[in-house]
Amino acid sequence: MSQAETLPTPAPRPSALWQLGLFRSEFITVMRRWRTVALLAVLTGVPVLIGIAVKIDTNSGGTAGGGGGDGGGGPAFIAQITNNGLFLVFTGLAATLPFFLPMAIGVIAGDSIAGEANSGTLRYLLVAPAGRTRLLLAKYASVLAFCVVGTLVVAASGLIVGAILFPLGDVTLLSGTTISFTEGLWRALLIAAAVALSLTGIAALGLFISTLTNSGIAAMATTVGLLITVQIVDQIPQLHAIQPYLFPHYWLSFADLLRDPVYWDELRRNFGLQGLYVAVFGSAAWARFTTRDVTA
Repeated sequence: MSQAETLPTPAPRPSALWQLGLFRSEFITVMRRWRTVALLAVLTGVPVLIGIAVKIDTNSGGTAGGGGGDGGGGPAFIAQITNNGLFLVFTGLAATLPFFLPMAIGVIAGDSIAGEANSGTLRYLLVAPAGRTRLLLAKYASVLAFCVVGTLVVAASGLIVGAILFPLGDVTLLSGTTISFTEGLWRALLIAAAVALSLTGIAALGLFISTLTNSGIAAMATTVGLLITVQIVDQIPQLHAIQPYLFPHYWLSFADLLRDPVYWDELRRNFGLQGLYVAVFGSAAWARFTTRDVTA
């Protein structure tokens, strides 16, 4: 080989900075959609409605929440709101987690790939040097980021409305122990993180469904439909044998962070189950997307 001859220069691999830019672009695209804004508005409104309802009930001489519950669900949180507005954060998360939050995640995840295919932009995205795997990871990362944003929106709305309508102060935990308001805020942040982690399973499921079709509406409807179906199955006593394997079964275990000492058993089961769903459906989404014949 003569000195004038040179070996062909390999195509440069995408740098970490470029990959971060891909995620940033995907996340900004998600957050700018009117559908996303509408979903966040609904999530913001739930704590507002709960706070106003409790305030009206209290002013009329009622007892919010009826004092019921076993200490782990919404009613027990509602009963504490009038004493401490911080409990509106926990109530808002307990009220939105069974349906509103996962529905929003299902819509975003279901539209992630199928929406691009439906609009005809998916094949143009694949022309970029990222490749299918990196594009899929960027899509999933943007959905996970929305999990965090949606959870924090509910928590922030609950905190603001709770501070406006009700007193703030030391927090009496579900186990009867009293902690400072600062530690209560710290626990609220931990609970928000636990709720966001609880949504990673349905995010992976929605992403997988999104790789199966070119219709964003079909993918969103299927994901939300599966969510509703699984929630119903999780409430049927005769199906108790399979319920511990359903992704929403341990969602309300975040209430155990409001105990002293914290009960970690169901929280660990929840995080482990979400990790299993992420591994299974994330792998399925990768296998489908990397072998898919993209024509749109």
